[in-house]
Amino acid sequence: MDGFDWAFLIEVLVGGLLSGVMYSLVAIGFVLIYKTSGVLNFAQGAMLLFAALTFVSLVERGVPFALALLLTFAVMVALGVAIERTVLRPLVNRPPITLFMATLGLSYVIEGAAQLIWGTQVHGLELGIDDVPFEVSGVLISTFDLFAAAVAAAMVALLTAFFRWTRIGLAFRAVADDPFAALAIGLRLPVIWATVWSAAGLVALVAGLLWGARLGVQFSLSLVVLKALPVLVLGGFDSILGAIVGGLLVGATEKLAEVYVGEYVGGGIESWFAYAVALAFLLVRPAGLFGQKLVERV
Repeated sequence: MDGFDWAFLIEVLVGGLLSGVMYSLVAIGFVLIYKTSGVLNFAQGAMLLFAALTFVSLVERGVPFALALLLTFAVMVALGVAIERTVLRPLVNRPPITLFMATLGLSYVIEGAAQLIWGTQVHGLELGIDDVPFEVSGVLISTFDLFAAAVAAAMVALLTAFFRWTRIGLAFRAVADDPFAALAIGLRLPVIWATVWSAAGLVALVAGLLWGARLGVQFSLSLVVLKALPVLVLGGFDSILGAIVGGLLVGATEKLAEVYVGEYVGGGIESWFAYAVALAFLLVRPAGLFGQKLVERV
């Protein structure tokens, strides 16, 4: 195609893929909870906000970066265990809509607690990464997006290794495959659920720091959770690989649509295009690309 700027296309595509990795991080928190308990944890966005607020507030009070990170991780583990014991465990075997509404209410409780403890002011968050674009073969790449992608890749590798080669990880996979069989062979489901909620808290911490550094730590940060929903629809609600692939697809398609289609529909397409793609995908493949198809016998 004469006159077509292929370098710009690649630049937009790379930027979209790197942004998609950030969406994947949020989606992985959903997947961890959903695989073991069947709960769509709508409070993941509030946990992300709480982690970012806790970390930045500690740093602003003079706590060293590494210590603040460690303390925030401890807080998120404690929060995850508390959620499992006070909310999830009493509602075991309840209908999915009951569990969903519980996590929806929990998200407001966590946001209210964050406001009560840390206040409502907006915080700037610096991770020591200068977002200076650099050029590779004529393509500009964001330094921060590349850093975020590397962190997300490390997180995925860590979780994969943990759940594949550790004892608790094998137990997690057994519960994900068949919770009743896992219970029958003596696996302690409360311990496994508490571990998974703690892992979700760790994911919320990492995602909260990255999104907080990009957007600022403010209460609208919890709405990032909404962008994870089309990622889950595309990739599947019970697949970590699906969360990664879904995030990349959403990030790439929304950027390409904004640049190449947005001018014909008045702009602003990036904010809703992913949901349109997810809706169309639901009509064709409701379980997602890597989700497990539900077979019911009646």
